[in-house]
Amino acid sequence: MRIAEVSPPWLAVPPKGYGGIEWVVALLADGLAERGHDVTLFATGDSVTKARLDYAFDTAPGPKLINDIWHDTIHTLHTYRHPEDFDVFHVHSPWSALVVPATLGLPLVHTLHGSFTPEMRRLYAAMGDRVRYVAISENQRSHMPELPYAGVVYNGIDVPAYPFRKQKEDFVLFLGRAHPDKGVLRAVLAAKQAGTPLVVAVKVAHEDEERHWNEDVLPAMPANATVLGEVTNAEKLDLLSRAKAVLFPIDWDEPFGLVMPEAMVCGTPVIATPRGSVPEIVADGETGFVVSVENYPAEAAARLERLDEIDPAACRARVEARFSREAMVEGYEAAFERVVAERSS
Repeated sequence: MRIAEVSPPWLAVPPKGYGGIEWVVALLADGLAERGHDVTLFATGDSVTKARLDYAFDTAPGPKLINDIWHDTIHTLHTYRHPEDFDVFHVHSPWSALVVPATLGLPLVHTLHGSFTPEMRRLYAAMGDRVRYVAISENQRSHMPELPYAGVVYNGIDVPAYPFRKQKEDFVLFLGRAHPDKGVLRAVLAAKQAGTPLVVAVKVAHEDEERHWNEDVLPAMPANATVLGEVTNAEKLDLLSRAKAVLFPIDWDEPFGLVMPEAMVCGTPVIATPRGSVPEIVADGETGFVVSVENYPAEAAARLERLDEIDPAACRARVEARFSREAMVEGYEAAFERVVAERSS
């Protein structure tokens, strides 16, 4: 197939730091190219890919310009110069890059990387049947089941790129943004209650994140905590492999939390709340523990006493079976084939 992978224009593919969508795009574009498809990646010029790279911007503008309308528009105009060159467009952002091909009637698959906010619901409803959607978890699909889906495909990771360690060090890890819904404060309180050293690798970018971090989280931070900023991929892999557990105390229906399989593939259990895709990713009592949002600090602290019940090899095996790059690529191949066949008939 001739496939256009259309990444958002804000970050490079793969990203230099934080950027879950861009990691998925990188693995997918490479995987599809390796399987013999003719793949063009529309991203930024500082991206690295096994596909053919096409771009409007030499370098990524960076996270502070995410959703910037000018970058979005220029990127879209560049992407759809020759629509006849592709059998299917796979779009990863919901703005003009999605609306333009739908308006033109092009074969279009859109991955639902975000949540169904009122704004997104209105947008997707207005698109009608001109788009075929891919949900990244069954939980996500259940929140708007009326959309025309091409399938459910879990995000995948490049399993061999992640180090596996059975012997862990005496600290727990929080890795993510400082938004209240991500639960960094609950992670801090859990580590404090357990008396366990905590490493916090946190991205603080937006105003609400800065306010929560400075006013709520920092005053509660225990003395034995290590606070890092946004880490590189190499630093992330090192932390994930050494931590004795990753704390994932979200309080929103996150469609797919990539840090969960990233931790598990390193043999590191995850202690999470039962929101969004968590029950589909973490096998409670086998690859980590699922505890309540309301009493997360106390329950997570108690589960930290039971980490010897978790087999690191079982954590990695679950990711290999369900959340590998290969499983993701096969899932998207099937989705694209459905869309192309539907149009042909």
